[in-house]
Amino acid sequence: MSESHQHHLLKQLSDGSFHSGEELAQQLDVSRTAIWKQIESLRSIYHLEIHAVRGRGYRLASPLELLDARQITEALSMQQRKILGQLQVHISVDSTNSHLKKQMLQGIDSGSACLSEYQSAGRGRRGRGWVSPFGCNLYLSLYWRFERSMTEIGGVSIAVGTVLARALSEQAANVALKWPNDVLVDGKKIAGILVDVQGAADGPVDAVIGIGVNLHLPAHASRQIDQPWTDLQKQADKTVPRNQFAARLLGELLDAMQLFQRHQLSSFIPRWRQYDLYHGEQVTLFHPRRKIRGVHKGIADDGSLLLEVNGKLCRFQSGEVSLRGA
Repeated sequence: MSESHQHHLLKQLSDGSFHSGEELAQQLDVSRTAIWKQIESLRSIYHLEIHAVRGRGYRLASPLELLDARQITEALSMQQRKILGQLQVHISVDSTNSHLKKQMLQGIDSGSACLSEYQSAGRGRRGRGWVSPFGCNLYLSLYWRFERSMTEIGGVSIAVGTVLARALSEQAANVALKWPNDVLVDGKKIAGILVDVQGAADGPVDAVIGIGVNLHLPAHASRQIDQPWTDLQKQADKTVPRNQFAARLLGELLDAMQLFQRHQLSSFIPRWRQYDLYHGEQVTLFHPRRKIRGVHKGIADDGSLLLEVNGKLCRFQSGEVSLRGA
């Protein structure tokens, strides 16, 4: 089946009610055997729990809110729609960042975004995987062309972090930022950022900004995560509408990239400091070749980390170090 057929099948099943194989086959103009094979594929590839009952048909164990490009676009402001390029919503990609990078080579507009229900090879920083179960979290990437030099966009992940923190703070308490690009609630990771850049040293620079947010992590997926984690459903004690949250986040991100293009980090530094998790605390920085202990003194105006080591204030650039509580 094509992706459009697969999407139609999932849309029919998304209400959690029973649908007969004959009904589904007629809607898609395929055989009942083809429906059965596709159901088996959804189970094996995406780990979806689909019940099959003779005489009643198929149903998902729990309803799903599938992402809807039209619904997301309509929820944006008029100004945000003007900034938005193409909005793509997929059933599955390797990763939204990788997919947009391929599209970028074919000439898509700056401001184009990609969402996917599932990532077969989701990526985090430093080559780590990003656990990406089907239809329950948010995997979003935005392509933006900056008319600035490579050094001038070095703090873009800091700006994106403030956007994420503010959006999550509307749903949960105790949201914090861990330099350079992790978002936590009660000290547990709830979201992350991955920025891929390419271009000339003196600009322009093409950036693909990837965001992963844990909205609701099922048990089978959470067992694959090797660090403390949480999700928005646990924190908000309710189901957060995915399309509503996706539109809120995408709109804020579009606004933020326009602001960053004009003023770089100056508008975002005060916002970051509101959420800075370790400011004033003893921390350990894990450098590729050594560990550095010191007092976290916040971030500089260019987004680099300020660390007091043996009475001396040192700077560390994003991408070179990771940060953990001492």
